[in-house]
Amino acid sequence: MLEIKETTKEDIKNIQRLWADGDVMRFVGFPDGLHETDEAMEEWLKWNISQRPRAVHYSIYEDGVYCGETYYDIDREHDSASLDIKLFGFARGRGIAAKALSHSIEEAFKNGAKTVWVNPNPRNAKAIALYERLGFKKKNMPEHVAALGEDPAESIYMELCG
Repeated sequence: MLEIKETTKEDIKNIQRLWADGDVMRFVGFPDGLHETDEAMEEWLKWNISQRPRAVHYSIYEDGVYCGETYYDIDREHDSASLDIKLFGFARGRGIAAKALSHSIEEAFKNGAKTVWVNPNPRNAKAIALYERLGFKKKNMPEHVAALGEDPAESIYMELCG
């Protein structure tokens, strides 16, 4: 059974392991993984919880086994939410990403987003295919997204309207 739950302190060690995995993090610029201290993770979680429901981080479990994360973050000025998902290799190709990302999309729309967007690395063909299956369309990157530091030359902007 798939469980997608708001992240809590009990999930921190799993997230730390996920972020430290180079295979998971290679398309987001950390081919050797991202190695955070316990203290940094606890601060991140406190900040994350303080942002709810504008931004929510979810931990994904299948039959009690941690598989990965997904989140949304709504930009209230533009009623637009960024999305992301990361899964361990063993959890890919089994429909988990589609279900978890669909959950984040639904929650973002419930909490005020009019559009949701992703910006996959152009070399991440599996992610692009997933987003297309979920109805995302490739578009020119809006200025407000580029202003966040997103480089149109390094990612593909894809959007879904609610």
